Amino acid sequence: MSNRILQTILNNSNKFGESDHPETFQRLTMPDMMSYLAMIIYMGIIDTPNITDYWRRSELYTFSFPSSVMSGRRFKAVSRAIHLSDPADDLKRGTAGYDRLCKIKPMYDEVRQACMANYHPHQCIAIDERMVASKARNGVRQYMKNKPVQWGYKLFVLADSANGYTWDFFVYKGKMSRIVKGLSYDTVMRLVNTQVMGTGYKLFVDNFYTSPDLFRDLLARKIWACGTIRQHQIGFPKNRPGGLERQAPRGSIRWIREGPVVFVQWKDTRDVLICSTIHAAHGEDTTQRRIKGAGGQWSVQDVPIPPAMMDYNKNMCGADLSDALIGYYTILHKTKKWYRSFLFHFIDIAIVNAYILYKEMAVARKEKVMSQKAFRETLVTELKAVGSTTTAPSQPPPPTPPGASHKPVHFCPDGTAGRRRCVHCHKRTTVKCSSCNKSLCFTVNRDCYNTWHTLNNL
Repeated sequence: MSNRILQTILNNSNKFGESDHPETFQRLTMPDMMSYLAMIIYMGIIDTPNITDYWRRSELYTFSFPSSVMSGRRFKAVSRAIHLSDPADDLKRGTAGYDRLCKIKPMYDEVRQACMANYHPHQCIAIDERMVASKARNGVRQYMKNKPVQWGYKLFVLADSANGYTWDFFVYKGKMSRIVKGLSYDTVMRLVNTQVMGTGYKLFVDNFYTSPDLFRDLLARKIWACGTIRQHQIGFPKNRPGGLERQAPRGSIRWIREGPVVFVQWKDTRDVLICSTIHAAHGEDTTQRRIKGAGGQWSVQDVPIPPAMMDYNKNMCGADLSDALIGYYTILHKTKKWYRSFLFHFIDIAIVNAYILYKEMAVARKEKVMSQKAFRETLVTELKAVGSTTTAPSQPPPPTPPGASHKPVHFCPDGTAGRRRCVHCHKRTTVKCSSCNKSLCFTVNRDCYNTWHTLNNL
């Protein structure tokens, strides 16, 4: 995540804060952003039931680190103001050019470009779905029955099979997505951008994406493909020989080839169908399985396995590995704004990708590789070092008009309705300064009026 991304978020957050709560908003600075990033990454390492628990002074919650980074009130203020897009560019539903993802577009595009610019994947790559958990009720949220996270935002991800690096992704917008040749076909062709990544890759996908037409078109682009396939998939050969018998022994193989595409049926615990433009139907590979003998005794035996199945099991896990690395210390937490769930996930992608790059360089230099947890801890410490540790106003108050005098005045006629937050302690007050026009407490217990003016030499 470059400083340009953070500066864009900072500018848009200040615009949003000034329009959403102008009376109490204190402008954010870059140190504030660094401190905020340090805290949300820290929250992914140390989890508590509520965010306020990090700043509790109870002996049960003796966390000294959060208070050294920023106050709880400041963290809450930054969280309330965080906005990814320019508020002036947020289009309303029903207007011309409306885009469901307009509120995440600036960071969305920047993170995708950064993922592709800083790394080039190995030869074996994989494409799969990823779910970002959310209970927000909007048209972007999807339901996936067979995923650990059933409700949330669906991302289609291209990852490096060797290490799980997220090289490219896009957010599925639901029914508003433009479909040309089917969702699975369009998804693969969108992610496998040969103009950016080149050719000569071996792509592994599951049966949602696999189709003979797709594999032939990929081969025309000099990209080989392999994946499990559904028996009733369009293009699956209808003139195939009879399938394997139900009682066929494990390791039995039947196959048929149509041009560059080979279809293989392999007997394991159940029949497995796989399609490939990379492999031959037969090979010398074997795998171990527990097989029950004639006497009822179980034994471990070597059974034949098609080369396509062997490579599929080895390389299809790239997207799953990426999900696992993100899930160990994810910073995702509850938020009232749906687009902030994407903010947290984009930060997770950036951290995991940075960790993978660090490991690649450390291995090349033959250095000891730290764990992801230690990597995040180091990142939190370094972000804190450049962050802000004060809750003082980020900008000096406006100069006092010539000849004006500072006087506390009430701006609420009945003393309760229309109260505003104090710019010093952030509690509710009915008093403001007549010259500075700042809301300040002026009671027996809280004399923020004189304290604030003394700190600012007014």
